[in-house]
Amino acid sequence: MGQYDFQAIEAKWQSFWEENRTFSIEQDSNKPKYYVLDMFPYPSGAGLHVGHPLGYIATDIVARFRKLQGYNVLHPMGYDAFGLPAEQYAIETGQHPAVTTDANIETFKAQLSRIGLAYDLDTREMRTCDPEYYRWTQWIFLQIFHSWYNVAEDKADHIDTLIAQFAAQGNGEVRAAHDYEGNFTAEEWAAMTDEAQAIVLSHYRMAYIAYTTVNWCPALGTVLANDEVINGVSERGGHPVERKPMRQWAFRMRAYADRLLEGLT
Repeated sequence: MGQYDFQAIEAKWQSFWEENRTFSIEQDSNKPKYYVLDMFPYPSGAGLHVGHPLGYIATDIVARFRKLQGYNVLHPMGYDAFGLPAEQYAIETGQHPAVTTDANIETFKAQLSRIGLAYDLDTREMRTCDPEYYRWTQWIFLQIFHSWYNVAEDKADHIDTLIAQFAAQGNGEVRAAHDYEGNFTAEEWAAMTDEAQAIVLSHYRMAYIAYTTVNWCPALGTVLANDEVINGVSERGGHPVERKPMRQWAFRMRAYADRLLEGLT
């Protein structure tokens, strides 16, 4: 028995999958829905590394299994291409990030196909740098900004309903998640300027600006997440990072603490 020719056999089946659109999705709304989502990779020039398929193979197994069980499976692939890594790569190479990102994504897609993962890369792909993608992240932010947490209803409501309560009775009887100090009557609310009312509402909105302690990297000119800082320097570039209070957008997530806890049970 001869040796197994990996390159020839893999190439044969890769061509078969592509020609027959084996992994193309036919949406059927009559089937039960199942959603599988991977952590989107950053499309670097280096391509996929061994850690990527480590997770993708597991989700691929789950997605294939559910498809065979008759589910309408949504298992997209995306590329986290809109952030610090793309910006720094552009600065270092002098190339426009749109050019390098597109080229890198094509490399990633070719590698994913060679691995044989069952992604529909033609119709189930997302790029975080695509305006058609991030317009929805902006839309989501606006929904949060224009909301307040109604403790009585245990859910978020549109900020207009809170304004109506302030206009009718002030804030004394309002049950809301907030950090506003003091009470005011309906008459006092009506007497406030637009700016004063906006400041009051900022203490009730689900999205608000506050001073929080962050990891600030002067060299990169941005705030870093904890996992982007190693031993006091940035993971990307090795620049010094300092902890300092800065004005940042924050979400009033503590309002959902009980609901999040209950969701685990």
